[in-house]
Amino acid sequence: MKLDHSVIFTSIRMLMLVAACAVMPVHADESADVSQLLRTGKLVEAMTKADAFLAGKPNDPQMRFLKGVIQRSSGKQAEAIATFTKLTEDYPELPEPYNNLAVLYAGQAQFDKARAALEMAIRTNPSYSTAHENLGDVYARLASQAYNKALQLDGANAAVPPKLALIRELFSPGNKGQRPSVTVAAAASAAAAAAPKPAVSATTVSTAASPPAATTPSAPPVKPPVVAADSATDPAAQEAVMAWAKAWSAKDVTSYLAAYSKEFTPPGKQSRTAWEEDRRKRIVGKNSISVKIDNLDVTVSGNKALAKFRQQYRAGALSVSSRKTLHLLKTGDRWLITKESSGS
Repeated sequence: MKLDHSVIFTSIRMLMLVAACAVMPVHADESADVSQLLRTGKLVEAMTKADAFLAGKPNDPQMRFLKGVIQRSSGKQAEAIATFTKLTEDYPELPEPYNNLAVLYAGQAQFDKARAALEMAIRTNPSYSTAHENLGDVYARLASQAYNKALQLDGANAAVPPKLALIRELFSPGNKGQRPSVTVAAAASAAAAAAPKPAVSATTVSTAASPPAATTPSAPPVKPPVVAADSATDPAAQEAVMAWAKAWSAKDVTSYLAAYSKEFTPPGKQSRTAWEEDRRKRIVGKNSISVKIDNLDVTVSGNKALAKFRQQYRAGALSVSSRKTLHLLKTGDRWLITKESSGS
């Protein structure tokens, strides 16, 4: 199971926690210090700095998230679970704490709880591809348990061993789908040898709170994108992506929804009408929204385009950085979104 990242990326191989850190602009100095200590394995010092910061700003989501990672890296699973659980209560719109909870539960072989946490992450953000992949890994683990139970009850059942072998092959260390990672800290003891171990990776999201303003600020202008020089690009496709972000920032729901093609299929099992209503409520319900796009890379192939970029989303005190991919289709003289995903 894997997860997207901003401040920290954590990749878990069932019971292995690893992290590589980057810094968000809000509370940059404090986050950079704690992230660096975490990256170098100085967990006691990292926790001291995190606690000192939280003493003055106990509700800061970014540092609370870092604290949860430190607790997990220190082998304090129960405390980490409590930290991430409280984050889901205080910031239910964030899918990443649910994902990290799922990884922690998976490490304790509590796969039903892991499944429930991932379903909440997907409900919060249906386009969160990492949670979907993680949920598949949890289902594979549950399947392996069921197959092993079947063998215990009927050892002569010749249909079960090939299924177990397939799961082991899918999640073997040599599988090319396995992602490399930078080890910061190892987690607890190995899982039972009788069952195969699917890859489970967790990411940490960076969220940062800002002091409340006396008045509600207007949405800041969207910065021009930094486009990869070697990409096959179309200025109109780039402009379509930027117009989509600008409409979102301005809470112009009509223009925002108009950026989506009739071919767009909402993620999950939502109907197009239900998805549009949900998006409308989420956008209009915010006092202010800022969506900035960095490192925009648009590749065009005929009447189709693929846009990849780093999305900096801010709504009130919430600030999240994530990777985003948009699939676009040229319809007439317009580029419209047919598919979108986060964390990939």
